[in-house]
Amino acid sequence: MGDNELGAFLRSCRDALSPAQVGLPEGPRRRAPGLRRAEVATLAGVSVEYLTRLEQGRDRHPSSEVLSALAGALLLSADAYVHLHRIAKSVGGRECQGAEPPRRTVRPTVRALIERLEPSPAVVLNRLDDLLVHTEGFARLTAPSGLLDGPEPNLTRFVFTDPRSRTALPDWDRVADAQTARLRSQSAWGDGHMLPLVEGLAEIPEFAARWRNAASLPPRRGVHRWRHPEAGELRLAFECLDLPDYDGQYLLVYLPDDAATGAAMDRLTGRRPGALRAVAD
Repeated sequence: MGDNELGAFLRSCRDALSPAQVGLPEGPRRRAPGLRRAEVATLAGVSVEYLTRLEQGRDRHPSSEVLSALAGALLLSADAYVHLHRIAKSVGGRECQGAEPPRRTVRPTVRALIERLEPSPAVVLNRLDDLLVHTEGFARLTAPSGLLDGPEPNLTRFVFTDPRSRTALPDWDRVADAQTARLRSQSAWGDGHMLPLVEGLAEIPEFAARWRNAASLPPRRGVHRWRHPEAGELRLAFECLDLPDYDGQYLLVYLPDDAATGAAMDRLTGRRPGALRAVAD
């Protein structure tokens, strides 16, 4: 695990902003992308010296008021705002001991929802990205890749340890970045139950390098490309929907991103033509 999650996250958010986004002039040429430390400090109403200590890990106990001020200065989304506060709370491992083991059961209402999403590809995962329950449509899409092999499939482990993932996912590097960012964001909450998974993956150079540098949050929506042996290459828009008050579980749903993918998914799932329409239409 990193020993300065708070500083890394603050720096990544600062680097991602341009002066224009916060109403500041560009000014002279900048040696690095993003906002200067002094600019963020001014916007947040804190001293440059204090922000420097936070980013360098020399002060790890900012108040909630300071965190909220920094979140406002950095234009953080609601998800990133919550993430920032959780990182600060988890400094020093204060949450590790209290974290419960991730559940592998899904409540009945969520199972009923999954059944009603058939034959669209949909799956419920827990905070370690273990696959818990999925539609038959998801199985038809992903089973040829090997993702569902074994008694306890895990999406991140599949991406980094199964060579078939690179064939199934044409944008493998981008998916690998996102999966690492997701695990890193969860680990910043102080989840000690993640250690066995991370330690096992840390022996893989592609994961280890990403783990050291991952400070941003994973995307909650976007497009994944899947390569299927029968249906060909598919462009699938995805949404990650958190299931509230239930152990960090979330629902991942795929929908066709274009008409060609919609037609291919109809053939793959046996749905009547045109029933699964492209979201871009």
